[in-house]
Amino acid sequence: MQIAISLLGGLGLFLYGMNMMGDGLQKSAGEQLKKIIGFLTSNVVMGVLVGAVVTGIIQSSSATTVMVVGFVNAGIMSLSQAIGIIMGANIGTTVTAQLVSFKLENIAPIALGIGIIIYLAARNQKYKQYAEILLGFGMLFTGMEFMKDAVNPLADLPQFRQALIFVSVHPLLGILAGFAITGIVQSSSASMGMLIALASQGILPLSAALPILYGDNIGTCVTSLLSSLGASKNAKRAATMHLTFNVIGTILFVFIFTIPISKVVTYLDPNNVARQIANAHTLFNVVNVIVLLPFSKYIVKLVLRLIPVTEDEKEETSDVKYIDDRMIQTPGIAVGNAFLEIKEMSNYAVDSVKYATEGILNYSEEEIDKTFAMEKKVNQIQRRLLDFLVKLSKEPLSEDERNKVTNLIYAVNDIERISDHGENIAELGKNLIKEKLTFSEHAQDEIKEISNLAINNFKDSMKCLEEINLELRKRVHENEKQVDLLEIGYRNHHLQRLNEGRCTVDSGVIYFDILANLERISDHSKNIADYSYDI
Repeated sequence: MQIAISLLGGLGLFLYGMNMMGDGLQKSAGEQLKKIIGFLTSNVVMGVLVGAVVTGIIQSSSATTVMVVGFVNAGIMSLSQAIGIIMGANIGTTVTAQLVSFKLENIAPIALGIGIIIYLAARNQKYKQYAEILLGFGMLFTGMEFMKDAVNPLADLPQFRQALIFVSVHPLLGILAGFAITGIVQSSSASMGMLIALASQGILPLSAALPILYGDNIGTCVTSLLSSLGASKNAKRAATMHLTFNVIGTILFVFIFTIPISKVVTYLDPNNVARQIANAHTLFNVVNVIVLLPFSKYIVKLVLRLIPVTEDEKEETSDVKYIDDRMIQTPGIAVGNAFLEIKEMSNYAVDSVKYATEGILNYSEEEIDKTFAMEKKVNQIQRRLLDFLVKLSKEPLSEDERNKVTNLIYAVNDIERISDHGENIAELGKNLIKEKLTFSEHAQDEIKEISNLAINNFKDSMKCLEEINLELRKRVHENEKQVDLLEIGYRNHHLQRLNEGRCTVDSGVIYFDILANLERISDHSKNIADYSYDI
């Protein structure tokens, strides 16, 4: 019991340190993560590189695969892209095992000391992020030391040694044990840490460690399988693909590569079993990718056989295109995807205004009706986006990312209000057609001019939101003033037309309301452009 309690405490500190270090790395590399994901193509080799780099940064293959499930569920990543990232994630996760296999426990107190001083003294958030990396590093190795001390008494237990010998003779039991341990702690890095802790105390031979190591790689699939529950069939396929890849790799190693891999790692480090296990873990994943990469498309086909595409599935549509709650585990990437979804939302908002004004100018009820479809779509995206962004705001974000999320929430609401004004204009158009009212040619030209200026101003404001551009922001402000002046001028023109009997009072009321809605659209555009200063 004492061994179990001490091991659990060390494991907890190890996991907490690993998560803290991963969070610090993620915050520091937020922008770089978004750029890395931008390299995604149908090229499976590039996918492997992206998966390895992202996992190396966030320190969790489970988080990477869950993110991939989210991308696939959102429909922005194909299965052929997903398999490359999943393969790469398996390579990236070996970084932690390699790190803890070195005897760096003496550095841990120094890292903790420097980290806490920087964290308490620094005012700059960037330095605090670096401090988190140091603190996480220190806690990870302190937890590793606790685990080593906890398992040390096991060396004197003959029953434990006999169990390890039994596992080395019956590898299936070792695979099941590795699968169970990783499935419970939800981290292959943590279970590898325990293996290395046992090996460091001279308790665990390589022959017993290898089957458990294979099981660890299958156990890490549990997280992505759980995350796919309730998701689309395509997301389930991504999770199943992860499981299939690791199961095939384990079968290959159990029957073909175990002896060669044992010889290679023993040759590299003849007397250090901890290093042998870490190297075996890396070799397992690298060789697995090299062997199975040429057959990636067949793995995709196999998964499509296991979970075939149905007719109902082809007709399924999602309210959103770029976001899924599973992406929140990687906040830097989630922020980037939230912005992509906002751009998509803004496109629908632009269309709602365009269809409304064109419907009025063309006296087309069909075009006006399209506005209501666009407005409905904007409202659907708004609900999903706000829910996503609020959840994201509760994650460990850097100060810059937190400001982005806050201002994106404001921007979402302004975009929705712009779409509302498009709907208002469409309602006015309905009334115009229903009452068989018309505008003079001058009034139509004025509506066309002010609506084009308001729509272009909205588009420019979205560019400001994407990237700080002082000149463009200044132009949005100037155009907003121009819209205000046009509204006043056109009101006066219309009053003159009314006095001259060229327009009716009823059509004049509708005309004034159209101008007011277009002017409000430009006001919201100015708000959106101003949010870029905080972003």
